[in-house]
Amino acid sequence: MSVDTQDPTQVTDEQATAGVGDLARAAKGAARTLRNATSATKDAALHTLADALEAEQATILAANTVDTEREAANGMSPGLVDRLRLTPDRITGIADALRELAGLPDPVGEVVRGQTLPNGLTVRQLRVPMGVVGMIYEARPNVTVDAAGLALKSGNAVLLRGGSAAAASNEAIVTILGDALVSAGLPREAIQSVDAYGRAGARALMRARGLVDVLIPRGGAGLIQTVVTESLVPVIETGVGNCHLYVDSTADVAQAVQILLNAKTQRVGVCNAVETLLVHADAAETFLPAALTALDSAGVRLHTDETSAACAPPSADVVPATDEDWGTEYLSMDIAVRVVPDLDAALEHIRTWSSGHTEAICSQDVRAVQRFTAELDSAALLVNASTRFTDGGQLGLGAEIGISTQKLHARGPMGLAELTTTTWIVQGDGHVRP
Repeated sequence: MSVDTQDPTQVTDEQATAGVGDLARAAKGAARTLRNATSATKDAALHTLADALEAEQATILAANTVDTEREAANGMSPGLVDRLRLTPDRITGIADALRELAGLPDPVGEVVRGQTLPNGLTVRQLRVPMGVVGMIYEARPNVTVDAAGLALKSGNAVLLRGGSAAAASNEAIVTILGDALVSAGLPREAIQSVDAYGRAGARALMRARGLVDVLIPRGGAGLIQTVVTESLVPVIETGVGNCHLYVDSTADVAQAVQILLNAKTQRVGVCNAVETLLVHADAAETFLPAALTALDSAGVRLHTDETSAACAPPSADVVPATDEDWGTEYLSMDIAVRVVPDLDAALEHIRTWSSGHTEAICSQDVRAVQRFTAELDSAALLVNASTRFTDGGQLGLGAEIGISTQKLHARGPMGLAELTTTTWIVQGDGHVRP
């Protein structure tokens, strides 16, 4: 029985190793083609991919309906079902993101630094593609397109493991993108999926050292830690988003309430949604009644300390907060709320519980803002703005491949430059080392 028709859960490790190895070798060949592709060729291909997604919208939506209905019936939380769901507007958005990528500068060939040495040698450090990029992610069909587009623009081939929850959506999308690549004169093997090999395929991808150049996990804490601890392929670690919003004593109350609502409720199943609200004691009396009433009206459940609970409206769904709440990435209409005596206490709370993703402060005090941004060590720090702006598209990078919370090579939203490495070009005229 071929793997194309076999139940992915029944694929053996041996089958997966052989099959994923074949895909990876084909990807390496495609990567060589992309490495030498001109910017004009890659940009034209991105437009072709975007047009194909919109033209085949009905096919994608039908496949996505299969996924969302199945996962909702299986008990997936509403926030995660929303993250899985595609709509006509969302398809238009991901297609437009590909077009925006086409308009961005190509990082390949950029001179990072260079000089002529006293001995006459000319040295340049140039950005070059990684080669073959592997992605392991959960229930996010938009990531399939983002990863494909970013890889293409930066001259890389990509191998995708999108998970069983989005299996039908991803199969449709990868097929459509592959057909579009061929019509654009580029190899279909530049965008491939290993989903047919199930979890065994994910393990094979993690062990494909020498065939896959870098692996990027994107999803929950369990998935990320599994990839980090088990992968033989170098990993760029993305992180969960236990994000904080601190409202200082000098915050503009109306502005802070709007920032809080956006950060918590605009889209709950994403890593840059705020999960914990910290409020300076001097602001609690004016800010918390308005903020908690607004959260309650939006349907948010409040996990609070005693001081915060006293400020909640009678209609609010309030439960006592525990240490588990301070460390939780809810990805749902829940938020932990705590009143702190001062900025020092807020900073200490964030240092203790943060996942290193995004923290925000609402304050009109320049000194408080300076301390907040200088003393915290997260990938992104927002001042009087929603945590939802920690996003490659929002920060001008085009689509992002993930948000890195590590400190090596890439940190924060990862765009085109983060999918390149460098090569040194050293040019001499008969130079020999003395």
